[in-house]
This record gives sequence, C-alpha cells and structure tokens, in this order.
Amino acid sequence: MEGRGALVTGGGGGIGSAVAARLLEAGARVASLDLPGAPVPEGAAGVPCDLGSGEGVRAAVAAAEAALDGRLRVVVHCAGITRDGLLWKLPDEDWDAVIRVNLGSAFHLLKACTPALRRAGEGSVVLVSSINGERGKFGQSNYAASKAGLNALARTAARELGRFGIRVNAVAPGFVETAMTRDLPAEVRKRAGDETVLGRVAGPGEIADAILFLASDLSRHVTGQVLRVDGGQLIA
Repeated sequence: MEGRGALVTGGGGGIGSAVAARLLEAGARVASLDLPGAPVPEGAAGVPCDLGSGEGVRAAVAAAEAALDGRLRVVVHCAGITRDGLLWKLPDEDWDAVIRVNLGSAFHLLKACTPALRRAGEGSVVLVSSINGERGKFGQSNYAASKAGLNALARTAARELGRFGIRVNAVAPGFVETAMTRDLPAEVRKRAGDETVLGRVAGPGEIADAILFLASDLSRHVTGQVLRVDGGQLIA
C-alpha cells in the first residue's frame, strides 16, 4: 500500500480504527472522516464530517484529498449507527437517521470520490455491510435494510466503475466485539458466539484484515462481491 492514500469513514470507531491501523501498517496514508470530536487514529489525518449530509461529505472528501496529496486510491466506509425497535413501533426519525447515515452517506461518498479515482485510473472501495443485510434481524428493520442497500450499491457501483479500473466490494461482518457491543447483555453476546461454527465472535482486527485484502492488489481481480467475515454465523 506504499504511496497510496486511503479514506476511512468512522475511523474513530472500533472497526474503523482497526482498519486505519492496518492500512497505516501496510504503508498507506490515511484520512479518517468522523464526527467532530471523535478520536483520530494515531498516524492518520482527522477530517471532521457530518456523514448524514451530502454537502458535508463532499467538503470532507475534498479536505481528505488535500491531506493525502491527491493520492486517493482506497475508500473504506465503516461509519454506521443503530436505532433499534420493532418496525411498527419504530419512530420515523429513527428509520430516516439510520438510512441516511449508513446508506445515504455511502452514496454521497462514492459520488464524491469517483472523480479522483477515475483520474488515477485505479481504486478500491470497500463498504462495511453486515450479515443482517442478508438474513434480516429482529428489531433492526432500518439497520438491516441499510446494510442490504449497501450490498446492492456495491454491486451496482462495481458494474459502473469497473471500466475505470475501480473495484467495489462489501465486507459483511457478523457480531464483532467492540466498545458498542460490549455494552449488550452477556446472554446476547454469548448467543452470537454460539451461532458461529467457530464458536466465537470476531475482533475488529479480523474485519480489518479482510478489508486490507480487498483494498490491496492481492484482490486485484475481485469486484462486486460481498465477503462474509462472520465465523460461519450466517450458515450455522
């Protein structure tokens, strides 16, 4: 990844910070887009951004390109939120917020980054989805729908951008041990591990390793794919 610039959304989160660290270790320069005040991964350039705003995303991408000296080649969309609730009780604003931040921001991000990647004649985009985008999840109609949308967006963008040398893929984690999920009840976390065929949930670094593979030339003939990194949780 030497000489390549990488933009990571949600770089202050559990998966995002692990992705930034892996990319930096591989020699990339990294710009982290996250909310103002969010932690910035060590060694990365922090770019404050409201990912729920198309205008905000465009401005942040321009700032990230400048921080990366115009060498943007990798885009990883890790940012996401949850607002859980049964669908017939879910407030409209909770549906709108999750779709806007998880899915809408990915559209704005792809749109804003495509000109730079086209000029370079190459690029790799990785959208962080979820196995819940394939199987659905009780109490997560908004989240599951947003992640299913990311899968479809990745495949469509792969078709449209492949002729410019730009690859687009998605990574679909299962349950991941992060600061957010550590707050869940112990029985929920145990059940997630029991659902896997490997008998445990993933750490953020294991998701980051898969993303590094898709970001690098090791996957240079891979595009339009949804790679599950779930320990076999979906097939169990």
